[in-house]
Amino acid sequence: MGMYWTIVSYLQSLTGPGLMLLYPLYASIRAIESPSKVDDEQWLTYWILYSFLTLVEMAAATLFSWIPFWHPVKLAFIAWLVLPQFRGASFIYQRFVREQLIKYRQWLDKDNLGAGGSENQRKLMEDIQSPKAKAKVEHFISENGPDAFDIIYEAAVHEAQKEK
Repeated sequence: MGMYWTIVSYLQSLTGPGLMLLYPLYASIRAIESPSKVDDEQWLTYWILYSFLTLVEMAAATLFSWIPFWHPVKLAFIAWLVLPQFRGASFIYQRFVREQLIKYRQWLDKDNLGAGGSENQRKLMEDIQSPKAKAKVEHFISENGPDAFDIIYEAAVHEAQKEK
């Protein structure tokens, strides 16, 4: 039994950093280089959650040392956050963090849209940030290329200057 735990802890010491740091680092670099914003959300959210978990773990290290199987449970949770089959970090963002951001936007953005914007502006911002809108943007980019938005923007600016 002692040899089994030695092997398990050795494997955990190898897979932990690889799963928690190396793969997310590589995937984050790929996300920065891609035109898609969906993968940016996944990896930004992952790093926020990972940092939060690390801070909590450091603050409550004594408590966590008494929890049996804490490290395998943490590793399984991180795997769920990281692996593209699950996209756990995006799930947590969409399900919990985003809801709270929308709920408390006025308080968080006192000097921005929350305090000075109309209800229609707030609704528009929520619609623009929805997963459905993001999917449509992804589709538009895949069909027309990443420079398509720049062309549309320049045309809109040109039209706005004509109207003045």
